[in-house]
This record gives sequence, structure tokens and C-alpha cells, in this order.
Amino acid sequence: MNYDFIAIGDITIDAFIRLSEAKVHCKINREDCEICMRFADKIPYEDVFVVPGVGNSANAAVSATKLGLKSALVANIGDDFFGKQCVQALKKAKVSTEYIATHEKTKTNYHYVLWYEDDRTILVKHRSYPYSLPAMVNPRWVYLSSLGKDSEEFHKMIEQYLMQNPEVKLAFQPGTYQMKMGVEKLKNIYQRTEVFIVNKEEAERILQVAENNSPKSNIQNLLLGLHNLGPRIVVITDGPAGAYASDGKQAWFMKTYPDPKPPYERTGAGDAFSSTFVAALALGNSIEDALRWAPINAMSVVQQVGAQAGLLTKEKILEYLKTAPVDYKPQPI
Repeated sequence: MNYDFIAIGDITIDAFIRLSEAKVHCKINREDCEICMRFADKIPYEDVFVVPGVGNSANAAVSATKLGLKSALVANIGDDFFGKQCVQALKKAKVSTEYIATHEKTKTNYHYVLWYEDDRTILVKHRSYPYSLPAMVNPRWVYLSSLGKDSEEFHKMIEQYLMQNPEVKLAFQPGTYQMKMGVEKLKNIYQRTEVFIVNKEEAERILQVAENNSPKSNIQNLLLGLHNLGPRIVVITDGPAGAYASDGKQAWFMKTYPDPKPPYERTGAGDAFSSTFVAALALGNSIEDALRWAPINAMSVVQQVGAQAGLLTKEKILEYLKTAPVDYKPQPI
């Protein structure tokens, strides 16, 4: 099958454990917060929700499919019950699983999400897999995101594939280990990237810069710094404060779409924004239109549990746009 969108990245199962007895301690600036619970005690929880077939890239593939693109996922699972659950969940979402590799005597990734109030702390365990790139029909877009710490050689395979197939556009939403690998090891991937998406803190980490007292100039410096690494389009999200995008010539600020009610659970908001922005471009929209689409899917996702339940179709996003506030549009900066 010819695909519009192939996502590459690790897949997992998220078990959401909703806590009722915990405390959050933060510094004055609300950063470096810690969640605290009683030690050596029995702590009750409200409920648990198990969500299979998730992860940055899996979420992106499901999002792209709902928006009307033919999508597939390149990922690895174990030959266990949880691996089968992940495949079933993707098939139900109409994402192709033909590029998912099953490994004998290996476990599937399984994460625990400590859900307190409207946010979460995730306990992660990335299994070691023999990463390899399958022979695949070239899609229009490749979406690369979170992979395990033993994936350095795999990134070289991806780099080689992209260099050999210049017609394939790359969207890169780096995960934790990809940022830890550093810019130098991934410099050819950065230079090959069409769309690069991170949040503000991640941009600062990648560029190794400290915040200053001018949010506007700081964002402009971050956009420029990331452009200098090679990406043609750079997007920086800033949570409830909105998002920024630049094509190297023009930059825009985009506010969030109004929440119909307070967020229920925030997992997947970033993935929803990133994948919707890329999918909108893949569907032929402008950067400004992609900026209008992306916050709507992010708004919808935080109203439900997990990263995929709230994802919207293209038709539903267009409905939201019809009733959007008058000032819901990208502002040049």
C-alpha cells in the first residue's frame, strides 16, 4: 500500500493510576515540581485505565489516520499479550501494522502513569529491541519521534534512508533519548527535517540556553537557533501560553483553543498538536492553517483519558473552526 504518513518510534501500553492522596511541591516559579506520597504505606487510588498502542509515534499515526491520511507505524513489540493488545488497538484505529516487528522472548513496553489532578508523572521502561528499518514503499511524510537509548545505529539507518529518498518529507518530534544523543550525532537528521516540533523547555535544552526576562525575544532566539540546525519549519509549543511557528522568513504566535471545561487529563496534548500540525500540511494546508488546526486537537485530547481517545476527524476540526473566537488566528511576531 502507498502511505501518506509513516510514523517511526517506540510503542507502549499506558496504565493510568488515578491518585487521590498525594501532594505536589514546586518552587516559586512553578518549575521543578515534585509529587510526594507517604513512604512505606498503603496508598489508595481512585481507578486505573489501561490504554494500549500508544507512544509519541503511535499517537501521531492514529491522529493522521483520523484526519484522513493513510498511515502506518514502524515499531517493535514483544511476543506477549501486551504486544497483541497494541496491534489490535492500532488495527481498530485503522493504522497499518505491517511494519511492526514482533520479537520472541521479549516483553512489550509498559508504562505506569501516575495521574494526579489534571496532570501526570510517567514511570517509563524502554525495552531493548534489535532496531531495523523495514523495506517500505516511500510515503509522502515520515514522522520520527521517541526511540529507546539503544537506537543510535537505527538513527543512522533512518538518516541513510532519508538521504536516498529526498522526495520524502521528514517531521521530527524528538523524544528524551534523542535529545540526550545531542545535536552532533543527529545533525544530518536535523538538516533533513522539514518540520521540527518541540516544547519551549525542550528547545532550551537542545540549544543549551537559559531563559531571559523577555519571553518574546527568547522565543525568537529559540526559533532562529533551531532553524540554524537545519529544519525548514520550526514549531515551539508553550502549553497553555500557546505556540509559535516559523518558516525562516515569517514567524507567528498562535493562542490555544478555548477549553469547553477544565482539562481532565493532559497526556498526549503535545502529540495531538504536533501530529495535527504535520497532518494539516500533508493535506495541503498552509502553516497558518496548520496552526489553527493543531490547538483544537490538543484541546479535545485533554478532555479524555489518554493520548488518543479525544483525537478528532478533519470534519470535526473544521466544525470547531466555524465557531472559533474572532481572534483565534495566528499573529505575526
